[in-house]
Amino acid sequence: MKYWYVDIRVNENTVVAFDLDDTLYNELDFLKSAYVEISKNLEPRDWKPLFVYLFSLYRSGMDVFKIISASYDLSKEELIQQYREHVPTIHPFKGVKEVFKKIKEQNGKIGIITDGRKTTQMQKIKALGLLSMIDKIVVSEEIGSEKPNDKNFRIIEEMIVLGNYYYVADNVEKDFITPNKLGWKTIGLMDNGLNIHHNAYLFQNKLFNPHVLISSFDEVRVI
Repeated sequence: MKYWYVDIRVNENTVVAFDLDDTLYNELDFLKSAYVEISKNLEPRDWKPLFVYLFSLYRSGMDVFKIISASYDLSKEELIQQYREHVPTIHPFKGVKEVFKKIKEQNGKIGIITDGRKTTQMQKIKALGLLSMIDKIVVSEEIGSEKPNDKNFRIIEEMIVLGNYYYVADNVEKDFITPNKLGWKTIGLMDNGLNIHHNAYLFQNKLFNPHVLISSFDEVRVI
């Protein structure tokens, strides 16, 4: 297959930051992983029917844990805690680890800018096998602000003052507007049909959109 490459020029003055959910892996896989664990805890002898039921409730827009808590001796809050704190079975998209390795080989820095809870997001990063290559992780819960607040991006800039900054992400509603204003180079990963957020049609203007789009990490060339 022939690719139209997006070049990321990396040296010791470069920081390449990434979003996490639906950028490095599909967030839907985290959700399914949690539902599998919860189903196995509640119905260890025959968990698959419960998993199918949970996933169907989610796909139908229902309050999954409220419904389930009425049938089992667990509160909605306890189920949510299990969901957030479970050790997920997830895998990075094809090409992610290769891109990370090439950035590190060329003395670049790698950051993560993600919204969510610290415990949950760190469990995901560890499960993806990426933690050892990451220099800085910015989690919204930990710093008290969410994207597109510029605080989340300024923390990355503190790693290398007056450096070259890239941001690779997926959600046009909140991911690109601030790094675009700050002069970063932004790269958008296109929705593969499984993204949790699928409202890109509402934000079709240059303020919200990345500078370039990719359909997979195979289209990224670290030079």
